[in-house]
Amino acid sequence: MDWPPPGGVGLEPRGLNVPHARKDDVLRRLKSVEGHVRGVQRMVDEGAYCIDVVNQIVAIQRALKKVSGLVLDDHLHTCVTDAMRGPDASAREQVLDELVQVFEASGKI
Repeated sequence: MDWPPPGGVGLEPRGLNVPHARKDDVLRRLKSVEGHVRGVQRMVDEGAYCIDVVNQIVAIQRALKKVSGLVLDDHLHTCVTDAMRGPDASAREQVLDELVQVFEASGKI
């Protein structure tokens, strides 16, 4: 099974609940990362110096970490907040389990 499933654990698939400006920022950052990855592919293809390639990969990882942080921030302020304020105890447990799994996968726990 792919993790995380669309929409989270046991939840219906939802779109990214970000304001338009934030969504545009996330998409812009992802497109930038995409271009950066293509640049690193060219570097490898052209035999660039290994440390230069590694430094570019580190920059890509930092950029993805920033995007992940933006999306997680949105999730905390929308989906998690809604579940915590709502009457459905199972929805609260699901969003908490999702967060624990994200932190475990990232090595933060």
